Amino acid sequence: MTLPSIDENLLIKFLCDLLRTPSPTGYAEEAILFTERAFRAIPGVKTCRTRKGGLVVTMEGEKNDAPRALAAHVDTLGAMVKTIKPNGRLTMSMIGGYAWNTIEGEGCTVFTREGKRIRGSILISAASSHVYGAKTAESKRDQDTIEIRLDEKVKTADETKALGIEIGDFISFDPRVEITNGFVRSRHLDDKAGVACLLEAARAMHSAGLKPTQTTYLFISNYEEVGHGASAGIPQDAAELVVVDMAAVGDGQTSDEYHATICVKDSSGPYHHGLSSHLRRLADDNHIPYRVDIYPYYGSDGSAYWRAGGDVAVALIGPGVDASHNYERTHTEALAATTNWVLAYLLN
Repeated sequence: MTLPSIDENLLIKFLCDLLRTPSPTGYAEEAILFTERAFRAIPGVKTCRTRKGGLVVTMEGEKNDAPRALAAHVDTLGAMVKTIKPNGRLTMSMIGGYAWNTIEGEGCTVFTREGKRIRGSILISAASSHVYGAKTAESKRDQDTIEIRLDEKVKTADETKALGIEIGDFISFDPRVEITNGFVRSRHLDDKAGVACLLEAARAMHSAGLKPTQTTYLFISNYEEVGHGASAGIPQDAAELVVVDMAAVGDGQTSDEYHATICVKDSSGPYHHGLSSHLRRLADDNHIPYRVDIYPYYGSDGSAYWRAGGDVAVALIGPGVDASHNYERTHTEALAATTNWVLAYLLN
């Protein structure tokens, strides 16, 4: 099988634009809309929304007797306003799972209920070494010590409230996207990289005048980071599900930033052996470089789908991403390999 050519420049451009579109879980509408418009630009592709706000993209296939589904998620780590402190600064309630020290020093945006976007910085409350000395380095980083310093002239809680900020307002972290030497480094590659791979695969197929072998649903989840993204919303007639999400890179892992990876087991247990083996054969047949791995602290939309009663085979592939849930990095080679793997699956 000769796979259609992918356009790495288009893949990277869409990915960077999506990375710069804020979408903490629970506040992902802007990124869902951006993704929906990109898919709608591909002739013949149909889109609809789930009641929970997720996106379902339908690609008509050569056959329709065993439709397939692929899933990736657009929602990211983030936070919500927990308290407004007497000095006008904010404490945060975490959205998703990360260590507090990984966001210290980051820029952020607070989204008010009325639509204002207020900039700020995430700091430890004892931030100045010239004032607090060793306490700056030694203080525990947690919900009580990490705060947001707003870029507004506020020194009291009332002044902050006057800006329109309330408890429960959403907070996004600056992605800091940079492309260099083929590397893409940014927050939130988990899993906007997977979404970009699905889009480029769909675009490449249309450019080549091809249809998937089976009618295919691309499910773009908006609640994955809190564990229930694909628990509902995947069409009932889907006969199997391939999740496209980042591969974890680190000590004890075979995954790296230059390959796609298939995860055969994560914290929820093994994925479907038959479907995983099928994907590995497709990669071998199409000379797609990949790794096989197990992720000890990881769950996916496939896990959520199975826990909710999904009764189909599920497998998980994705590009290798270093420093997951931190300041992440991948390489164009891993993105291209993942996109080609998706194409091989769609055309088989």
